[in-house]
Amino acid sequence: MGIFGMHEGNFSEVTGLSVSITPEEVKEGGENRFTHRLPSPPKFGNLVLKRGMVLDSPLIIWAQQCISEFTIKPKTIIVQLLEENAMPIAIWSFFNAYAVKLDYSGLTAKEGQIVIETLELAYDFFEKTL
Repeated sequence: MGIFGMHEGNFSEVTGLSVSITPEEVKEGGENRFTHRLPSPPKFGNLVLKRGMVLDSPLIIWAQQCISEFTIKPKTIIVQLLEENAMPIAIWSFFNAYAVKLDYSGLTAKEGQIVIETLELAYDFFEKTL
């Protein structure tokens, strides 16, 4: 089940597209001069999405349910990098994602700035599909 809607808008900043493997050092039994550096499972950072605040966003409603109500319903989140004519030039899929943080920028009436909403998601793994 996905989250779709005309009111979603585009994100101005996406970070957290990272994965790393940290070698685990294992000492060889009976041989103290050597350690073996074995690969550990990959670690994925959190996906962070930023944009101007959107009203009635199904994505934000889902995130609020995850955080405020602790109703965790993992989703597959698809991020597309679009070129000038809105055609995707890269696509990433983030599997079993759920919201871990929802943040809004400060409100300053004098400056007339837009409110930035930041959504942070944990996920199991991602794949680049295009």
